[in-house]
Order: sequence, then C-alpha cells, then structure tokens
Amino acid sequence: MWARAGAGLLAGFFVAAAATGLVAWLPPGPWQSALVPSLIAFIPLWMLAAIWAFSFRTGLRAWAVMSATALAGFGLLWLLRLTGAVQ
Repeated sequence: MWARAGAGLLAGFFVAAAATGLVAWLPPGPWQSALVPSLIAFIPLWMLAAIWAFSFRTGLRAWAVMSATALAGFGLLWLLRLTGAVQ
C-alpha cells in the first residue's frame, strides 16, 4: 500500500505536470493564454493520478506504469517543442 501511495504522490506529480503542459500547449493560440486554467487543473489532475495509483495490484506495477506515462507525456511535450507545433 505504501509503495502505491508513494507512486501516486511522486510519479503522479510528474504525470500531472506532463498533463498540465499538454493542457497548456495543445489548444490553439499562444500557450500564455492557457497558463492559468492549466495551473488550476494541476491539482485535480494530481489527485486523479494519486487515485489511479491504487488501481494497480502492486506498488512495482504502479511505479512502472506511472513512470512510463510521465516519461511519455514529457516526451510528447519535447516532441511538440522540437517540431515547432507550439507557439
């Protein structure tokens, strides 16, 4: 249980941060206009990620899946920045 809680708090933070970045960058227009709504959405996204951690059977699986999800999210953000898809 503690391993899943740790995954929800630590890895979930990075999952929520990547999702917040996508919320800020994906709408049309400059990302500055979506900054405040995406920051407001960060806390509920983090809570959802923390709850999601308890859906896994083991703490190791929660860490693995949530870390991979965070890495994929940050990879997508990096790819969007690299290709110039964001303004």
